[in-house]
Amino acid sequence: MENHEIQTVLMNALPLEEVHVSGDGSHFQVIAVGELFAELSRVKKQQTVYAPLMPFIADNRMHAVSIKTYTPAEWARDRKLSGF
Repeated sequence: MENHEIQTVLMNALPLEEVHVSGDGSHFQVIAVGELFAELSRVKKQQTVYAPLMPFIADNRMHAVSIKTYTPAEWARDRKLSGF
C-alpha cells in the first residue's frame, strides 16, 4: 500500500486538516491533525484513526501502523519541535 493511499483514505473518512504518512509499504507512521481530537481520550484518538484503516490491516496490505494525533494548535506547536 502506498503512503498517498493511506492519506486519501483518512482524509475521506475523517474531518482532518492534515495527514502525514511515511512508511515502507507495510509499516507506516501516521500523523493526523484535526479538531476532532480535542475532546477524545488517547485510546479514542487511536481508535478513530484505526477504524478506516482496519480493512487494510485485516487483508495484510498494512502490517503495522504507528499513529500520532494532534489538534491544530498542538500540531502548530509540536511541528516546530519535530522539524516538520
